Amino acid sequence: MDDDWKRQIERLHEGLVRRDDPAEWVTEADAVQASYRYPHLMLRGPVFGLAVQDPGASADWRLVRSATSGTPQEARDGLNSLLWFQAKDDTDDPGVRRELLAAVAVLEREPVDELTVLGVRYRVVRGEEFARSGESGLEPPRPTDPEPADRSWEGRHDTPSPDLGFALVPGREDGLMAGAMRLALRGFAYTGARFPADVRKDSARARTSHPEVVLLPVGFGVVERSGPGWQPQGALMATPHEARRQLYSGLTEFWPLLHKFDDREREQYAQAGEEFKAAGRADEVRVADTLYRICRIERMIRCGPDGPEPPRPSDLDDYGPTKMHPRMDEDGTLHHGE
Repeated sequence: MDDDWKRQIERLHEGLVRRDDPAEWVTEADAVQASYRYPHLMLRGPVFGLAVQDPGASADWRLVRSATSGTPQEARDGLNSLLWFQAKDDTDDPGVRRELLAAVAVLEREPVDELTVLGVRYRVVRGEEFARSGESGLEPPRPTDPEPADRSWEGRHDTPSPDLGFALVPGREDGLMAGAMRLALRGFAYTGARFPADVRKDSARARTSHPEVVLLPVGFGVVERSGPGWQPQGALMATPHEARRQLYSGLTEFWPLLHKFDDREREQYAQAGEEFKAAGRADEVRVADTLYRICRIERMIRCGPDGPEPPRPSDLDDYGPTKMHPRMDEDGTLHHGE
């Protein structure tokens, strides 16, 4: 452990002692236990989001779209929609609308990762998603992970994404273990022959160009294992219970329709779903040869002198820019079908 690492760990510890918050100490102890039970990091791959730097509000970069997209173009599409709806709903000034629509037109033609519009900088940002693992597999939720006030099982009662408005400022993590994780991840890079050479090269370069790390809010998702590895199922949720509700809905509603189950399979999945629901705070359920688990998901974004890291040259898209919304005049008139 070098001197810089030691000094930063000591500062984190001093801050934790100074706050003297019993609940925080319990959370910290929970994190320490998890580091022993799930000592390995399992990388899922890159995720992309959208950040904004508004000089009129703050010098910090903040997320305005959650960092959960699988490709850069998905995040660019999010920027396209954000600006289009600003032009449609947020202004009556033709000049303001004209500038917003000019930026939309650029996004319809070009795979740009940064735009300045009305003095505000928007950037597609790149992160990494990973989970911890141990002898029993991927890490489930921890006892100290917060649950929503409404823990119903039907309908949509999703907590707003904690990504929205999150400041991408290194060193603001809560707790000693989170700070230690951030410091450890500064040296992370893709290695091994399973990664293409250009991916490894870009990853190594990012350690220098964007040396700092920001840990994003923890999320929760459904994973399944029917063979040697785990596969994600569904979206990242803000709380463990919302991920449990997603799993319950999958077992009892969506997967039987999606996979065209026969009567026996539908009954099997429905029974498993009801047993999972009745258990209350269960984190896994088995159906035939498939194990489903609620998994704790962590993410990070690299930052450099000019802010968060954008997509890398080796990051791939499934499709390119496209027209997403009807044409709009500067007076706000929409032209459908054009």
